[in-house]
Amino acid sequence: MSITHYDPLSTSLRMFEDAVSHLMSEPRSARPWSPAVDIFETDNEIVLRADLPDVDLSDIDVRIENQTLTLKGERKFEKTEGNKGFHRIERSFGSFVRSFAVPATLETEKVSAEFKNGVLTIRLPIKEAAKPKQVKVEVKA
Repeated sequence: MSITHYDPLSTSLRMFEDAVSHLMSEPRSARPWSPAVDIFETDNEIVLRADLPDVDLSDIDVRIENQTLTLKGERKFEKTEGNKGFHRIERSFGSFVRSFAVPATLETEKVSAEFKNGVLTIRLPIKEAAKPKQVKVEVKA
């Protein structure tokens, strides 16, 4: 009878490698997707830009409720008649929801949005009272 050395670290490492390999080989369409969003601030507004390629404008819903901006939508999988079959599908499809906290310093009644070339741009104006003001103070000698 031979004696075998048991290495728990080796077993754990092998299990981790198997899990990562399985995750990478899994089709992306099986995983939920979420559009990339950039948020930046100018002097007058906060701007959100969301990448929504192949999403129809009618499938996008933008709402502000209880100081939360919610972006919902769906990218639908379009199977055309002429296709004999897919060799690979890497783009994700399905519904998505993104939510962002909206500070009270924004005028939520004056929000605007534009959808152009697959990019949704949402503009949230900053209230005048919340904008920084510079006051010149004269010093007398």
